Amino acid sequence: MTSAAADGGASVAAEARGPVIGSASRGQAASISNQDRREGVELSLDQLGSRAGYTGSYVGAVERATEMPLRAFAVRIDKALDAGGAIVRLWDGLLKESIYPPWFDWPEHERKAIALRSFQLALIYGLLQTEAYATDLLYGDKATVTARMARQSILTREDPVPPMLICLLDEAALLRDVGGPEVMREQLEHLLASASENVNIHVVPSRRHRGVAGSFVLATLEDRSEVAYVETAVRGITTGEPKDLRTASERFEAIRSLALPVDQSLERIERIKVERWT
Repeated sequence: MTSAAADGGASVAAEARGPVIGSASRGQAASISNQDRREGVELSLDQLGSRAGYTGSYVGAVERATEMPLRAFAVRIDKALDAGGAIVRLWDGLLKESIYPPWFDWPEHERKAIALRSFQLALIYGLLQTEAYATDLLYGDKATVTARMARQSILTREDPVPPMLICLLDEAALLRDVGGPEVMREQLEHLLASASENVNIHVVPSRRHRGVAGSFVLATLEDRSEVAYVETAVRGITTGEPKDLRTASERFEAIRSLALPVDQSLERIERIKVERWT
């Protein structure tokens, strides 16, 4: 588990470190991918992946414990290997209760996403923060600030193409003083400059809505699977459970229905910049 303090999109601890892969986690991953059973029936990674609807490289990544398999993966692999539910039972026993194993790294999923849907209740989303804003928010922790700035490169990369980002910002995040007027003015100017066809920013007027419980992000991966990151008072939780994903998606759409259109949102940001921070 990792702390979500002063977050805005991914836990501080997760940003400051790379994936940590322990021997126990490697053994769990190998069990879920069932490498021994695959090799016993003389199937290559590509052959098993083809049967289960995944690429061979993804199956291999699970075996190497560099990817966290969702339950759907265990179900498909179990069926492909005619394992009679054994692999699914392994997943349930080994990983279901481990909501955020140390090797399940949110920034890694964020990096691989083809689309991101973010709702931020109190702070500017991490991928849209300026360095000055992040520095004040993170109490000058240079390593974590550097890591946060590095994460933002996914929005301007050329290969692969950047993810589509839809960011819902509660208006309160634009009014909260982080670093003083100069930092906030620069931050709001950065939001205005960041808006594009691939980066849609919507302001959610401060009122009662289904996002008052906290911030969260939904990442859609290339295989159309989804992973969610949810902030709580004590930690950030990364989950791929279907029930959690459905709840988060429904909540996101409910909040989006109350958000201002992009053009009106940018006008609101400009107005707050001038009236509040100038």
